[in-house]
Amino acid sequence: MATKVVMEALSPTMEEGRLVEWKKGEGESVAVGDVLAEVETDKAVMELVARAGGTLLKQVVPAGTTVPVSQLVALIGEPGEQVPAETNGKETTAKPKGPAEAPAAQPTPDENRPTSMPPAPPAEPRPAPSPSGRQPVPAPKPSQPGGRVKASPLARRIAEERGIDLSSVSGTGPEGRVVLRDLETAGATPAAAISRAMPRTGDGAPYTDTPLTQIRKTIAKRLVQSIGPVPTFYLTSEVDMERVWDAREALKTLGDGPKVSFNDIIIKAVASALRQHPACNAWWQDDHIRYWNEVHVSMAVAVEEGLITPVIRHTDLKTLREIAAETQDLAARARERRLRPEEYTGGTFSVSNLGMLDVVEFTAIINPPETGIIAVGRIAQVPVAHEGAMTIRRRMRLTMSCDHRVIDGATGARFLQTLKAMLENPLAIVY
Repeated sequence: MATKVVMEALSPTMEEGRLVEWKKGEGESVAVGDVLAEVETDKAVMELVARAGGTLLKQVVPAGTTVPVSQLVALIGEPGEQVPAETNGKETTAKPKGPAEAPAAQPTPDENRPTSMPPAPPAEPRPAPSPSGRQPVPAPKPSQPGGRVKASPLARRIAEERGIDLSSVSGTGPEGRVVLRDLETAGATPAAAISRAMPRTGDGAPYTDTPLTQIRKTIAKRLVQSIGPVPTFYLTSEVDMERVWDAREALKTLGDGPKVSFNDIIIKAVASALRQHPACNAWWQDDHIRYWNEVHVSMAVAVEEGLITPVIRHTDLKTLREIAAETQDLAARARERRLRPEEYTGGTFSVSNLGMLDVVEFTAIINPPETGIIAVGRIAQVPVAHEGAMTIRRRMRLTMSCDHRVIDGATGARFLQTLKAMLENPLAIVY
């Protein structure tokens, strides 16, 4: 009897998934643990693996389809076994792949066309004929593993929109994967690539509707859960960053190793302050409050299609260089949608930094069940009164968003006061 393959919950918050690409074709043999397909979840692109061995009898849903968790997506069984009628409206028999017979490829939207080239419209010039007199036909792009160009889902969509041949693009992602930034050298500027949210419309079209990605759906749901039900208040403080600036310059001279960023220093300071103020290191759990004895700081990372918050676990126990190495690794894999679920869940407090984008000050939205988040603005040289005289100092604004069900005003203010003191005297971070 055929084994059903269903859409699995590949992340803790996943409710549905988009089947990005089939890795096994109908009629191909399958072993337990083999990758059947790539699935775009609400956070990352994950692998759907086989839980049984045999032959892939049928791909019930085509690539590009979004289906809810637990819905049937494929059938695995013995060669020649009949496929149940309810999967396609009638009973069919899957043919095993023989030496001279390849499995039928699943058509994609670009492949639903005649195999011969149609005549060009009269208004367009026809390509020059080849010496044989036949009309030249463009070589098909590879579509099977081994010949297929590795690329992120967004890079594929952008390349298709811009008419870019991915086989001509050098990938800089993991294992040579083509990612969004690689398209810049192939004729797509960053602005053009990012404009996927505002794709090109047809002539005279007043607008274009773009389906929501899985990550954008999740962001929308989480924001509604946070900004509506959570009674949030905000605290802002301005920090003198001269000593942190000097400390970072000194760290640059300490030989090889990961480069420590201002964000790494802020994350370390936040973790140290949380250790002193456990009332802010908490989760709201509806009928109780969970105060964490461990500090796991989440950092907001902008990805191609939204935002994700990788977690630096036991942040308060790690050195600045350890934090720097981990943040760089997590951020790189977050942008490639290759984080494991345990790497972006379980945070106890968050840090969101827009200073590198020249944002002076902003308020961040709490990521439930966490009860606090720090929004970090830019470091700027401004005229201030210092030690009885006007001078130019590097300053930075921090805004803390607090869930009032857990954190009272004075509690949040004391935490922010400690964080400010640590940043203004960086030795306190490592003391």
